[in-house]
Amino acid sequence: MRILSIHNNYQIRGGEDESRQAEERLLREMGHQVDAYEENNDRIANLNRAQVAIRTVWSQEAYQTVRQKLQQSRSDIVHVQNFFPLISPSVYYAAQAEGVPVVQTLRNYRLICPNGLFFRDNRVCEDCLGKFVPYPGIVHACYRQNRAATGVTAAMLTVHRALHTWSEQVNLFISLSEFARQKFIQAGISQDKIFVKPNFVAPDPGVGSGSGGYGLYVGRLSVEKGLDVLLSAWERLNAPIPLKIVGEGPLESQVVEATKRLSQVEWLGRKPLAQVYELIGEAMFLIFPSKWYETFGRVAVEAFAKGTPAIASNIGAIAELVDSGRTGLHFAPGDPADLAAKVEWAITHPQELLQMRLQARAEFEAKYTAQKNYHQLIEIYARASSR
Repeated sequence: MRILSIHNNYQIRGGEDESRQAEERLLREMGHQVDAYEENNDRIANLNRAQVAIRTVWSQEAYQTVRQKLQQSRSDIVHVQNFFPLISPSVYYAAQAEGVPVVQTLRNYRLICPNGLFFRDNRVCEDCLGKFVPYPGIVHACYRQNRAATGVTAAMLTVHRALHTWSEQVNLFISLSEFARQKFIQAGISQDKIFVKPNFVAPDPGVGSGSGGYGLYVGRLSVEKGLDVLLSAWERLNAPIPLKIVGEGPLESQVVEATKRLSQVEWLGRKPLAQVYELIGEAMFLIFPSKWYETFGRVAVEAFAKGTPAIASNIGAIAELVDSGRTGLHFAPGDPADLAAKVEWAITHPQELLQMRLQARAEFEAKYTAQKNYHQLIEIYARASSR
């Protein structure tokens, strides 16, 4: 099988990009030909605002490029990972013009929310959900805190809803979780066209010992990720244990300040993946304090692969991934007191925590290996082709 993978790269490094790359590697390892068409947001610096706006709604360059690629090397599937902003939905039309089925992975909520997060003003926001014209996003300048940029994003969504792009130009969608799938269905995408296929971890990093005696956070240091909840919880612990924080982001200054107030908090910055896996494997538990509707939760699955349970917010897809009492614990989202209580329970119940380690690893082996993911992906490709 030959696949044309389309991706607009807008992150230096992130879970979305890692998952895409892992998927492409897996397909190549299994003998498939994977061609790539990528754009990088660095190009925006060479474009004026009007050019960026036009390309966001319809990129004629991307349309022509994809048609040419498909004419030169016939693909069986066009798999769009991310088209925003420079590639645009025009690539769907290019693929269909060449008679090649299209699969779109829904790695964020961009098709139904201008900022792609369902999050603003430090809270979950569904104001644009189900609205043909997502005008609340423009009012609140949700995308990049810029009303004009949000207006362009909203225009792209409105134009393609009017054109029935999502229903007529995409054969199948891949959602990373059932939670996210239900949000897209609620927004009007046919349930028959959305299939759940989670991310996976490969190669298998192997089980850790969990003997490090610390809690661990791995991820972007940003508001929606719940860093304020995490740090506030650590201030409330009656029996403080070390907390290691791995990652970069806009809240770095708050994390640095917390390390000055709380001697048990350590910020490690960004680390190579091999070191991250080592830290995860030795941690007592991973903490996942997100306040937004995660579409997945890759680091939780990485923790399961290492046999490390997760203490996670009971919200979005992460609540779906973590089976409270079996592979980790849930706490009330945005509630540092409840998070602190769950951390203290874990510290004082070592036997139960040991059982959670075993169950976390079993969960990984049952759902998140490369082999299982490959079969799910090929089945989705076959369904898309048959449609």
